[in-house]
Amino acid sequence: MKYSYHTRNTMQETIGSMIKESGETNRLVQELSPQIGKAAVLLIDALKNNKKIILAGNGGSAEMSAHIAAEFVGRYKIERKALPAIALTTDLAAITAIGNDYGFDAVFERQLEALGKEGDVFIALTTSGNSKNLIRAAQKAKELNIDVIGLLGKDGGKMKSISKLDIIVPSYNTPRIQEAHLMILHIICELVEKELFG
Repeated sequence: MKYSYHTRNTMQETIGSMIKESGETNRLVQELSPQIGKAAVLLIDALKNNKKIILAGNGGSAEMSAHIAAEFVGRYKIERKALPAIALTTDLAAITAIGNDYGFDAVFERQLEALGKEGDVFIALTTSGNSKNLIRAAQKAKELNIDVIGLLGKDGGKMKSISKLDIIVPSYNTPRIQEAHLMILHIICELVEKELFG
């Protein structure tokens, strides 16, 4: 299929614009270095005390939760022992059963109540900060003395008043927020590995 000169130019403009937006968002993330470091320390302390990392999100953030849990359980870069991490987004039977019986807003809260223990760390990923199922899970985490890290976007939404630590990507562009979240989580993975096994 042939594309017109105009279409090719428009494609190149879109590509360039998206790359530029991503770069600008990543530069803004540099200002979040103190929060990223604090998040890594929370995870390091929990893991040193034989506690676990629990992650959850919706949509693309659900897959990112599973991705990062796998980095801890498998490995990120260093050959080392497995680290305890679980994504509440991967058990379809639990999600559909809880959703059917209690409603979708309870899918993470109920799992966290069953699996979470005092001293664990819960990472909630929400680009808007307003996902009801994550807000309820964060509230349950606080009841269980589980530290909450809110990985958020936009203005932080309702989650920012609940989390122990907020990392808010200052963007209203959902794909750029998700890209920044992944970079932040990869940085945290690297910091944790280097501290525990480096």
